[in-house]
Amino acid sequence: MKKELAKKYDPQNVEQDKYQGWVEKGYFTAKITKDNPSFSIVIPPPNVTGKLHLGHAWDTSLQDLIIRYKKLNGYDTLYLPGMDHAGIATQAKVEERLRTTKNQLRHDLGREKFIDQVWEWKEEYAQIIRDQWAKLGLALDYSKEQFTLNDNLSSAVQKVFIDLYEKGLIYQGKRIISWDPKQKTALSNIEVIYQEQVGKMYYFKYFLANSTTEFLTIATTRPETMFADQCVVVNSTDERYQQYWHQQVINPANGELIPVICDDYVEKDFGTGAMKCTPAHDANDFEIGKRHNLAMPICMNLDGTLNEMAGKYQGQDRFTARTNLVNDLTAQDLVVKIEDHVHQVGFSERSGVVVEPYLSKQWFVKMDYFADKILKFQSSKDKINFFPHRFDKTLQTWMENIQDWCISRQLWWGHQIPAWYHRDDESKVFVGTEPPNETDWYQDEDVLDTWFSSALWPFTTLGWNWNEELFNHYFPTNVLVTGYDIIFFWVSRMMFQSLEFTNNKPFNDVLIHGLIRDEKGQKMSKSLGNGIDPMDVISEYGADTLRYFLVTNSAPGQDLRYSEEKIKAAWNFLNKLWNAARFVEMNRPTDFKPFTNYQNEIKPLIEQHQESIIDCWILSELTLTVKAVKANMEKYEFVLVAKDLYDFIWNKFCSWYIELAKVNLGSDNQEVVNGTQQTLFFVLKQIIIMLHPFVPFITEEIYQTLNLKPSIMLEEYPAFAFTYQTNFLNEVVKITGLIRELRTQYQIPKTQALSLIIKTTGEQEQELATALDSINKFIIRLVNSDISNVVTSFGESKEYIAVPLEHYTVYLKAEGVINNELETSKRTEELARLEKEIARSKSILENANFLAKASPEKIKVEQDKYDDYLKQYANLTAEQE
Repeated sequence: MKKELAKKYDPQNVEQDKYQGWVEKGYFTAKITKDNPSFSIVIPPPNVTGKLHLGHAWDTSLQDLIIRYKKLNGYDTLYLPGMDHAGIATQAKVEERLRTTKNQLRHDLGREKFIDQVWEWKEEYAQIIRDQWAKLGLALDYSKEQFTLNDNLSSAVQKVFIDLYEKGLIYQGKRIISWDPKQKTALSNIEVIYQEQVGKMYYFKYFLANSTTEFLTIATTRPETMFADQCVVVNSTDERYQQYWHQQVINPANGELIPVICDDYVEKDFGTGAMKCTPAHDANDFEIGKRHNLAMPICMNLDGTLNEMAGKYQGQDRFTARTNLVNDLTAQDLVVKIEDHVHQVGFSERSGVVVEPYLSKQWFVKMDYFADKILKFQSSKDKINFFPHRFDKTLQTWMENIQDWCISRQLWWGHQIPAWYHRDDESKVFVGTEPPNETDWYQDEDVLDTWFSSALWPFTTLGWNWNEELFNHYFPTNVLVTGYDIIFFWVSRMMFQSLEFTNNKPFNDVLIHGLIRDEKGQKMSKSLGNGIDPMDVISEYGADTLRYFLVTNSAPGQDLRYSEEKIKAAWNFLNKLWNAARFVEMNRPTDFKPFTNYQNEIKPLIEQHQESIIDCWILSELTLTVKAVKANMEKYEFVLVAKDLYDFIWNKFCSWYIELAKVNLGSDNQEVVNGTQQTLFFVLKQIIIMLHPFVPFITEEIYQTLNLKPSIMLEEYPAFAFTYQTNFLNEVVKITGLIRELRTQYQIPKTQALSLIIKTTGEQEQELATALDSINKFIIRLVNSDISNVVTSFGESKEYIAVPLEHYTVYLKAEGVINNELETSKRTEELARLEKEIARSKSILENANFLAKASPEKIKVEQDKYDDYLKQYANLTAEQE
């Protein structure tokens, strides 16, 4: 039975059950074949910590758009799904669940049973993510789904770690890292969120030894670390402090003597020009400590409380100890002053606590070697292409300022480090998948940074070290779609690991997008409460609407501002398509059979009938649109693609061709009717094929009414060329729209015939004059008007209304057409309205209270209004003269 479209576009009904059908029929399943070129995308794995957010929806909609487009163009496509174990984040979630539901800590369960709990969490949230992927319509090959802790990926992670260790590129050492005192683990840089905070700058007296009057003033924002001070540092060129070189001062926190040393790191003009040095609690101090062979004691426990070095403050939380220490030193007259101080403070993304710079023994990757590898590769002809290209420079800058990467985490959930320590001598370390023997050796309890396994994602998921056929066919992947905020943390790491272990790049292209912001331009975040759940948008407007908005409203590299108005505009566009499809459906006879070779079969019908010029026109415009769309799709310029598609679908097909086609469908000439019916069908088919990568559900629904292949996913992308001389119809469209506006503006009845004159350049004159009869045949029928003449010069006269278009000006004689009394009355009313607005706006801009309190943006808005009112007033008064 022939499927018919519902009277109204209802995205919920349209999108229901389609996805499962696609999956069950294997339309997403990659089939390795040598008949077609391969094209692969490996999904950036979402963390199994919760639901997908709008950023995930944007990222994956772009990927799915590309995959569906390539599939329609004959590629053997693979869109591989997967998820990340997200060590810190997932462990934190499960620990929180245990505390709130069972009043248990992970140590109450032990490592093995706790890990079982995390796996249960993973299975629960993995299914939630899959359900959301389905809602979005992602063409994922679930038969190849991966997880970063799968056995095949885990063995690859171990191999990489061991190989890098044996090459001397992984080492264990003590360095300053970002420490989360709540989770008690090292953090990666991306897990530290810096926020501007109003804190305090404390100025303390460091008295010279054996002096009760002479002291150096030292400023710090972290007094609680003073117990581990090793010296005071000044610049060797600072004459103020030359007399104190190599003398000793008294640490006010604990009374210990520490030396004054010189290091050019200190800036003479910053603060007092003298700084305390605490090598175990600050990254810059650590470097100074290495240069001067300073001791590096730690005064803080792993949970952020102070240790025995803090004396009576031992056991106090770092911030409590700070307050108590400052109060005590104030009472001892050892505080010079305390000032408010605005500075950037790092917070743990996972636990929300202030991160502590902390000296810790960790595992590190030597990054100079890899940075050099990336820089050399990006200067070769095989380089990875960034879209936009400027992000290649961003990558280069980061690689030129690289630091070693801390890869160990003090967690239970993750890839346990394949390093073993001798029970009798922990300085003996063995790196391998198994220890020399189980009796004398125990494994390092730490796990690897999640980014370590994520860095292997493009090649381990595609079979490296476990499926040679899969790997050889689909690697390297064709494009990575990701945000600019993780170029350093993820993109660069994938690059160097792939170059090191596969001797190939991980992807050919990197398509960079920005961040999603709210309607005010603020970054969406939990703390601001301004996030948008993509599933809520889908429930109200449909997945197609959300997808279309996401992929067509931001150019590569740019942020995307969420807009309810634009969401509605996307829905309206799809609704317009739906109604156009219904028109085509209702005007197909029950025995309609589409041409099997349209390009050849349509020619006899449309090339011999004058009325069929509209069919020739829409086919020519379709050809131009397909060409433009293909060119911009290859450059990932989806905003430009959307602009071309919108112009063709909304303006040319829906607004104009369908209107013109109504005349042909009522023709007495059956060949004209047949030609237009076939053209309506053919053009609609091409439209939905081009739109399918953007909006898969509605295009599949419309396609099912065409009675062609089982699914639109089995179709081929448009490839044809119609080149008819039909440019004059574009002029018909412009002139018809102009006349309709004039009739509305001047309240001219449709029954009143209008006569027009066109003034243009000499070159344009010949073209328009030649097409004049053809143009008039349409505008007489459409808007009861005709063009009497085309000229190159025309004397300006108030008897005519002049309206400029892109390449010429249209003149309409006003006499007998325009009601001058009515127009004068309307102009008088408008002038009175503008006078009031000008007075109101001027009053606001002269109001000192408004100017003092309003933001610069608001003042500018009001100034722009005022200027616009003045321009409108000047134009209207000029018309009266």
